Amino acid sequence: EVELVESGGGLVKEGGSLRLSCTVSGFTFSSTYAIGWVRQAPGKAREAVACFSSSDGSTRYGYAAKGRFTTSRANAKNTVYLQMNNLQVEDTAVYYCAANFPYCNSDILKYHTWGRGTQVTVAS
Repeated sequence: EVELVESGGGLVKEGGSLRLSCTVSGFTFSSTYAIGWVRQAPGKAREAVACFSSSDGSTRYGYAAKGRFTTSRANAKNTVYLQMNNLQVEDTAVYYCAANFPYCNSDILKYHTWGRGTQVTVAS
């Protein structure tokens, strides 16, 4: 069974940084898969933040993430990270990671398995 667990959320001041972790289990981390990061602010639809593709190690970033967020992977820990810098109040949301096989999906609602999310709150 595929499982994903997010961690690393919290409260940070505007301009600060956080690193979110997505630890996965239930599939071989050296296989072909995609890990998407999606966020949902109160009263708003889910928004794609980034998608890491293991096939070539590339990441696609959503508009709000470009230039501020980056992904990385720690194979030994079965973990994908989302480093978020220069956080703004509008980045406040629940952040989810989701797995898809084998590649990123432009329709975020079709990702195979979702984690439960981690809250990120940015204070002004």
